[in-house]
Amino acid sequence: MTSNPIDHITNVIDPGDALGEVLFGLIMALTWTVGSRLVFEDEGLDVHGLIVATIGCNVAWGIIDAVLFILGTTFYKSRRLRLFRQIKAARSETAALKMLANEFPIEEAPFSGRAADADALYRSLLTLASRADPVKVSLSQGDLCAAIAVFFLVSVTSIPAVTPFLLIDSPHLALRVSNLFLIMLLFVTGYAWARFSGGRPFYAGMTMTCLGLLLVAIAIALGG
Repeated sequence: MTSNPIDHITNVIDPGDALGEVLFGLIMALTWTVGSRLVFEDEGLDVHGLIVATIGCNVAWGIIDAVLFILGTTFYKSRRLRLFRQIKAARSETAALKMLANEFPIEEAPFSGRAADADALYRSLLTLASRADPVKVSLSQGDLCAAIAVFFLVSVTSIPAVTPFLLIDSPHLALRVSNLFLIMLLFVTGYAWARFSGGRPFYAGMTMTCLGLLLVAIAIALGG
């Protein structure tokens, strides 16, 4: 039985983050291909230049996003270590519980509970924290794999954008097919997002499509 590549990706990166990277890559590719329509009539379409620019832009942003992911992960781990040390150095149990409440507000949880339940949760966390010593945690192999996944997801979205130009002789038709394909993928991304989050797939797909096209229009209008 062959494994699904999507399963491998979601094993190393949160599905929401993965779909967010796909959305970003699609928007980048659409910005290039839709923007090229503005100069198509006057100057003609440089197919080779468009292919190189689309792939190059997505690969470049894939690298940037991967680096930002590493920096964000490092910041997150350093922040958690700092919180751990502050809890250990707290003058009283009340102060330590307040730190935990500020860091993990129960109001943001997908359930509502009584004050006594929240207090019990924070006391359990405090008990776990008091039994261990704060140790600096470096980047793991999983973090590096997740960064590679980020690079891959942003970069690979350029492939559906440029494939029509390699298969269709007419640049005008290839451009239309490319745009249509990317718009369809926006819908698929939103649909998949809802499947992971428990939302309404069709509604989410349409919302993602409209949002993606709006962001593309803003990027083009601002000279992106």
